[in-house]
Amino acid sequence: MATARARNYAGQSADERRLARRARLIEGAIRAYGELGYRNTTVKAVCDAAGLTERYFYESFTNSEALLVAAFETVSRRVFDRLDQVRKDHRGPAEECGHAVLRSYYQMLKDDPDGARLFVIEIARVGPAVDAVWATLSREYGDLFARMVAPDGDAKPRAGDLVRAGVVGGVVQIAKEWIRSGYARSVDAVAADALKICRVLAG
Repeated sequence: MATARARNYAGQSADERRLARRARLIEGAIRAYGELGYRNTTVKAVCDAAGLTERYFYESFTNSEALLVAAFETVSRRVFDRLDQVRKDHRGPAEECGHAVLRSYYQMLKDDPDGARLFVIEIARVGPAVDAVWATLSREYGDLFARMVAPDGDAKPRAGDLVRAGVVGGVVQIAKEWIRSGYARSVDAVAADALKICRVLAG
């Protein structure tokens, strides 16, 4: 009986509790990196934001860069899934679909400034592990942007890998400048400018 209690607490197994702590650390990191910047954020700051003691950090992550990668992947996946759903749900012309997807992208960044800073600014020039994650995500975003402007939204993208990578870089660079300006322009205006770059993917 004592062993069963040790393994299960509040209806959760030890593995479930560990995964829950890991998720809290990731959410804490997103907030801390957004407020302080990755290079200014200590392990203690992340744990404080997560409401956990430092001993739990190394239960899930080998170092701060590993946590950054996990946080970056979490934010990126949320953004990607939302944009892909907007693309799939849209029933209008490709041009309108492109604007709807890009508007959703920039609105998400504005609504979640901590996640936006991590997703757009803090991941730059950190190290090879982060670069590898971004390379994979960049290809996925390139495919998504190509499909959103294609007459047939499910068609195989025509533009080559380098063109798609360039478009993704352009969309992100617009986001960087917009964030640094304090979101000076409207979401619709920023999305319209980004769409001009994405049109090249329509072939």
